Amino acid sequence: MTTKQERSAAPAALTRPPAPGRRRRKGPSLVSQDRRLGTWLVAPAVIVLLAIIAYPLIYNVWNSFHHVDYQNPPVGTFAGLSNYKLLFTNPLPDLQFLPALEHTVGFTIVSVVLETVIGIAIAVALSKPFRGRGVVRAAMFIPWAVPTVVSAELWKTMFDPQNGFVNYILKTLDLPGASTDWLTGNQWTAWTGLLIADAWRNTPFMAIVLLAGLQVIPSDVYEAARIDGANAWKTFWRITMPLLMPALSVALIFRTLSSFMIFDVVYIMTHGGPVGPGGQETTNVLANLDYGAFITNSDFGYGGAISVSMIIIALMIAAIYVRVFRTQQGQPT
Repeated sequence: MTTKQERSAAPAALTRPPAPGRRRRKGPSLVSQDRRLGTWLVAPAVIVLLAIIAYPLIYNVWNSFHHVDYQNPPVGTFAGLSNYKLLFTNPLPDLQFLPALEHTVGFTIVSVVLETVIGIAIAVALSKPFRGRGVVRAAMFIPWAVPTVVSAELWKTMFDPQNGFVNYILKTLDLPGASTDWLTGNQWTAWTGLLIADAWRNTPFMAIVLLAGLQVIPSDVYEAARIDGANAWKTFWRITMPLLMPALSVALIFRTLSSFMIFDVVYIMTHGGPVGPGGQETTNVLANLDYGAFITNSDFGYGGAISVSMIIIALMIAAIYVRVFRTQQGQPT
């Protein structure tokens, strides 16, 4: 049996702090356990992606430092930086890197700005309640669901100077440009056709992502702005746009990188043409240039240098976007 003093001392012993120099053992926190679980769940997908991506990437890097021109053997000799030097000194008009880079950057800037502006307008319109909104939202997915090759062929047919729908509409409405040779006439009409075809297919992607971002903005915020007397324009710039930044950042990163890597639309609609002064292809972009180096000229060394340069530029673009949006959101860079 325990005495009265022993019974009164027991609770005190249970609540007594540990002696100096002795620490209680702590198991892993719930946060660390969740992180560890997430790592194990993601690991298989990461391993598969690395297995798929690693070999082509390493192979391209290896090619870029070697002479791998199958039209001019021997193949496989170490070339150092000669392939990268060729990016700036290649005499062949259809394999010049800097004009293709200029075309790619210009197309990326114009297409992303155009699709973002139209996408925001569509997203804001579809976020408002109106009769038939569900049908309109479903119809918005159609251009994005169409394969790129199919949409490019569709627009190539529509821009046909003889039987195309675009010139037919212009002629019917008695508008200028009814006899325009859009894709082969000159570089400006060709770029116009490419931008329209690209915007038609990819603007729904921007609208869908931005519409999802608008759906999570609390309605109480707009109610408070209305009570404070803010008009629609101020509400859009002071409330909608700042709260839409997370979704906008995701959409911009994906669309910028996708536009920078564009290949199929240009290849199908213009094939890099029309040919301008000096024999240069006026709508040639980096992906088409890379295709020409690999497939047409069988120069895997030069093609590898182009591929590695495109990867480096894409990583730089993504890093700039991340830094800019983190700064705007007040997060440490």
